[in-house]
Amino acid sequence: MLSRLTNNMFLLGIVSIVWFVLRTGRKPSRAAYPCQQAAALNSNLWFMTYVMPVVSAIPVRASILSDRKQTVILVSTVIVLAAAGGWWYFGGSSVQPLDFSLTDNGLTLEAQTADFTTASDIFVVTGTSGNDGGVDTLVELMGGQDLLLYRSDRTGRNRGPEGLIDGDDVVLLKVNCQWDERGGTNTDLLKALIQALVDHPDGFTGEIIVSDNGQGENRGSGSRGGAFDYINNNALDTSQSIQNVVDEFAEDHQVSTYLWSDITEIQVDEYDEGDMDDGYVINETRNPRTEIMVSYAKFITEYGTHVSFKKGIWAPAAGTYDSDRLKIINVSMLKSHSVYGVTASVKNYMGVPSDVTTSRISGRSLDTHNTIGRGGMGTLMVETRYPVLNIIDSIWINPVPLNGPYTSYRSATSIGVIAAATDPVALDYWCSKNILLQNWEVRTGDVSDSMNPDNTTPGFFGSWLRLSMQEIILGGYHANIDEAYMNVYITDNQTNQ
Repeated sequence: MLSRLTNNMFLLGIVSIVWFVLRTGRKPSRAAYPCQQAAALNSNLWFMTYVMPVVSAIPVRASILSDRKQTVILVSTVIVLAAAGGWWYFGGSSVQPLDFSLTDNGLTLEAQTADFTTASDIFVVTGTSGNDGGVDTLVELMGGQDLLLYRSDRTGRNRGPEGLIDGDDVVLLKVNCQWDERGGTNTDLLKALIQALVDHPDGFTGEIIVSDNGQGENRGSGSRGGAFDYINNNALDTSQSIQNVVDEFAEDHQVSTYLWSDITEIQVDEYDEGDMDDGYVINETRNPRTEIMVSYAKFITEYGTHVSFKKGIWAPAAGTYDSDRLKIINVSMLKSHSVYGVTASVKNYMGVPSDVTTSRISGRSLDTHNTIGRGGMGTLMVETRYPVLNIIDSIWINPVPLNGPYTSYRSATSIGVIAAATDPVALDYWCSKNILLQNWEVRTGDVSDSMNPDNTTPGFFGSWLRLSMQEIILGGYHANIDEAYMNVYITDNQTNQ
């Protein structure tokens, strides 16, 4: 029955019209739902295919329409309906950003103190557009609670022996480059983060690599499999691409990009197995709980550094890895997702493995994306390389349920918030509940099961986030989803300038 309907454009158009009207009802915001956008397009095509040709072919003096006035009314009505369908689909369906300033975005964000000592610390900066001192404010906020960005033999402001990043580390910034417009990592934020790293108080002699895997052809914006040189970017100056930012720093520091999409279909072995080629290393045995076949990139940067995402920095002459020298900072977006509800820190790790490589043993695609709902990204984090810090970019968000991951300029909402934590699960829980979900409910009065981290229905965000947490805990890392075990520190960037 379903196949007969989808293959019959005439019936599909009628059903789409009825569905669009009834489902939208008195809430225009619902027109932004993906199902509504598809229904609007089908409705518009139905009018243009079946109504307009008939009307245009009927003689003005035909008996059924002998009255010119009736003809004009009918034609006008059809044109209006067809235009309305096109308007909804091609522009009007996008929910417009609220006219909030960066310090008044309609959210109620409250600091909190955990009830228990084994807590996860979450650091939140409001009122930032990215490269306006917001990252410096975040570093100060973290440092005030002994989460020091800089590792140093000397103890001082934001630095000490327990710091995260040493002056000669290779820092890999895992960004989101699969989508353009507001769907990718904010390049103002990226610029400020790189600046903070190269401003290491002991001097920075290391290397910074900006990487992601958009999963090859037919994925992401323009079916490019991700890109660092989009024309339309997520920034105040929308022409500022990730590559533009990196090129600015490359004049004085070792800063580069590496698009793993270029090697996502190449299976290789590790350096210590004698394979010097760039590509993806695959664990051919599926995890018994999440069924993921873990994979990760192994590559040489433009500065000649041999990087294994799992094992660290390879020294060809010595034939050894330096695992401690490679640090991952996981820089994710906060937005809805059409399948898994929310994209944030944990989901951002989908840009680490390959989704399309064919296994040498089974001859089948790894199909990594389908393991997310079983907690596969948690397995991936602990079986490859765990991030030393997770940063969520909430400067612009897509709060429309099931509307992401692509986010156009028109469908994005200005929030002006960045947040960070060493615990990706706690960070995702708090940001999805207090930023993404709250913004949608305040704006529309609707609730969203798909973005609610407390909805533990199998397959929904709250369920697979918990499954990911279990994998992380089994891997020996601290992760938490209980607010009673969360300290939340909040400061406003505007008051700290």
